[in-house]
Parts: sequence; structure tokens; C-alpha cells
Amino acid sequence: MTTAVATRELTAMDRCDRCGAQAYVRVVLSSSGGELLFCAHHARQHEAQLRPIAAEWQDETGRLQEKSPALADD
Repeated sequence: MTTAVATRELTAMDRCDRCGAQAYVRVVLSSSGGELLFCAHHARQHEAQLRPIAAEWQDETGRLQEKSPALADD
């Protein structure tokens, strides 16, 4: 298994393949090169099964803890 950072940051347009929520994790599968996108919840739920077959695991869940610039002034 190799963990690597994909070339682009996930945006609000990237949606979880499982539930449609905003995606914070991108998984590129080593066998097919296919890509899966997950919200933080579903990434944690499926991580044990996917890590062994992932060529890349891009995890941006740390962004969930960041304050929005609009809220930072409050």
C-alpha cells in the first residue's frame, strides 16, 4: 500500500459516493485506478477494507476542524 497526496484539493463539488455529503477523502484503487470519494464518516467506516487495495489515500478531514474566515472574526 502506498499513501500519496492527489494533485488537487477536494472541493464542495466533490460528493461522497455513499451518501452524497461533501467528500473529504479520495481513494484511488491500485487494481483498477478507479476513484472513490467519501465523507469523513464513510471513509472511516470503509477504511479497513480499502487501505490494503488503495494506491492513493487523500485525506482532507482535517479541514473539518478549520474555522471559516467569516466565523474567525466572531
